Amino acid sequence: MSVEAKKALQYEIAFLSGVEANFEAAKGKHFRGSIWQRSQNDEVDRLKALMASHRNYDREMLKSLPANRRVALHGFERRFFFGKRSTGVAIASVLSPMSHYASGAKGDAPPIGLGELMDHLRQLVGSQRVSHLIGICSPTGFTEEARGARLDMPNATVVLIEPDGRGGWETTATRDPVDRRLLEVFDPEGARQKVERVRREIDEHSADLLTGGMSVSSVATKTGLDEGLVRQAFKQVAGADPELRFTEKEGEFLLFRGAPVQREEKRPMNVVDRIRQLFSGEADNIQKINLLAERRASLAQRRDRIYEDIAKLEEKEAELLEQGKATKSHVPRRRMAAQLAQLRKDIARQNATSAMLNKQVDIISTDIHNLTLIQQGEKAKLPDTTELTEHAVQAEEMLETLRADSELVGSLETGIQETLVSEEELAILKEFEGADAAAEPTEAGTPSEAASSTESPAPQKVKPYPTGEPMEDEPPLDEEPPAPESKAKARPADPEAT
Repeated sequence: MSVEAKKALQYEIAFLSGVEANFEAAKGKHFRGSIWQRSQNDEVDRLKALMASHRNYDREMLKSLPANRRVALHGFERRFFFGKRSTGVAIASVLSPMSHYASGAKGDAPPIGLGELMDHLRQLVGSQRVSHLIGICSPTGFTEEARGARLDMPNATVVLIEPDGRGGWETTATRDPVDRRLLEVFDPEGARQKVERVRREIDEHSADLLTGGMSVSSVATKTGLDEGLVRQAFKQVAGADPELRFTEKEGEFLLFRGAPVQREEKRPMNVVDRIRQLFSGEADNIQKINLLAERRASLAQRRDRIYEDIAKLEEKEAELLEQGKATKSHVPRRRMAAQLAQLRKDIARQNATSAMLNKQVDIISTDIHNLTLIQQGEKAKLPDTTELTEHAVQAEEMLETLRADSELVGSLETGIQETLVSEEELAILKEFEGADAAAEPTEAGTPSEAASSTESPAPQKVKPYPTGEPMEDEPPLDEEPPAPESKAKARPADPEAT
């Protein structure tokens, strides 16, 4: 299965699950009725036929492909006692290029065109006497022709939905006017999910908060969300983080990092503590840091806007330069040369302004850094020189006492070990060692062989075999056997005879 097919299936599941939740919330509010009937359908049979036409019978692949699933919600009102009357139908449908996925073709799947959209729409609309609200989602998007067409079908409102490529969805009405609330019904991303997307955007660009700030307009442009929702997300993030600040500066809402707010528990203070708190400059430093951070964020936003303007001017400069090279006439070239010279002067002025803003931001950042160090030093409440000296002397005395105790304990353990072994036990240990030495084999063989060798006066030489090789356990002929030990040495001394 290709990556594009897997992504299309994920879009299909996300769209239908989100819209079904919106359908449940819209009952009785945006959808009229008191009796509701839900139905669902898909095009799995058509997908099987397309795969069979390409001689592909993989069942696992069939389960992993989008099948153009759709969900319909029928509304009814009670009529008389046992009757009911239809009030409308809301349909959420997915339209994918299944022929592309069934064939196993490589590359990006094509967007949905106008002809394919109209054929799918005719299958969805039943009776034209009943009001239809239809939302068609294409995971691969729509062509410009399909997106710009006015689908004026009788008694039917059509909304096109497609991924916007920024983690959200784009809804387009095929005719005007359309109630904004109906467009929100087919937006599978809820308000909470949009706020979470803004939070993720802030987390990904949290480094910008250290040197400047983030504006509501810039984040709204990146995410494609409404500025009001981004402003709400900024307030929530600033309320959860004690170091973040949210403010309005020159008509722009900014989020920046300032000094942390200390939320300490209230405790009773004596007169001395109150006087210290009154004359300490900690609160003044916090206010200064927050004020400077707000000013830095505003300057950084101005600098970023100037950078964007410089990029646009450079693009225009490149266009004029290419046009001047392509033009052969002298008069247009003079005009383009004048425009290009003026444009380069404007770029130089903007660069000078951005350089000045950079210096200002650097100066403010340096002052914030110094104030932060002062605040951190005051907050630490380090001991003075006298306390440090007293503690060092006490620690040294403690180490000396511990060292003396350790040496005393070592000497006591040595004395205990010596007293545990008596002279009689030492003699028995020597007897054990002598027995071990007598039990060790000598070079001539085992102790039994040594004892037998003492009985014979001397070993006799054996004639060699015809093969010329000595027998096992026999020394070679050209070597003398070892001298036999004396009987006095072989027999241990009898302690009773002495």
